[in-house]
Amino acid sequence: MEEKVKGKLMIIGGAEDKEGECIILRKLVELAGGREGSIVIMTVATEHSETIGREYTRIFEQLGVRKISVVHIDSRCHANHGEVINSIDDATCIFFTGGDQLRITSLLGGTKAEEKLKQAYYRGVVIAGTSAGASVMSETMITSGNDEDAPRKCTLKMAPGLGLLRDVVIDQHFAQRGRIGRLLTAIAQNPHMLGVGIDEDTAIIVDGDAVFEVIGSHAVTILDGKTLDFTNVSELKPDEILALTNVIMHVLPAGYRYDIKARMPVIRR
Repeated sequence: MEEKVKGKLMIIGGAEDKEGECIILRKLVELAGGREGSIVIMTVATEHSETIGREYTRIFEQLGVRKISVVHIDSRCHANHGEVINSIDDATCIFFTGGDQLRITSLLGGTKAEEKLKQAYYRGVVIAGTSAGASVMSETMITSGNDEDAPRKCTLKMAPGLGLLRDVVIDQHFAQRGRIGRLLTAIAQNPHMLGVGIDEDTAIIVDGDAVFEVIGSHAVTILDGKTLDFTNVSELKPDEILALTNVIMHVLPAGYRYDIKARMPVIRR
């Protein structure tokens, strides 16, 4: 995030509360302009677009949003259509649902829709995503890997994301699916990147200065590999367990902040 942006990112670890206090989605509505906001629900990640679209439409209506539209992009051709472009132009918030993050990048990458999305972000639109919609926010994203396992070589697949958040790799459903091993693998392979693991019903809100705040009921785990002084990742055979030393880890619950550029938590006193 070297360039100054006016928009915000809300990156949700998945399984956000939809029936109770709805802290995360309620905050998203606030950031989007409240009742006067215009939320575009992007269901490109899922094959169940109608069901998912109806669910989030109902929730946002209950939270008071008057203008809601659902956009499902099912082809790269569709991603260049005028109706899709116009919906992005009119939005105060663009929200990506869960599903498969590769569907998002493979269908949007290099299209007019992706170009318009980035323009919207730089002019002040809120870009949000949950689960797969969270993974795509970063420059490089995790597409698959072993849950509940030690970090192992060649067990992780990564691909380019949308690039809205630089020098960071996001993992979601983090504590609930035991994904610390795969995030450590990502850091071992890309030590310049910051690993951010977001629990379910938890989100980070990233501002234009690359500082994020944690909200929700669980926590965010941050793995900093810049201090890594040893790893054997280049020496191992596939599936062998990695050695990593001097990785910095922070665990931050709701209310805490983290400065991505400075790589330092902002601790409440």
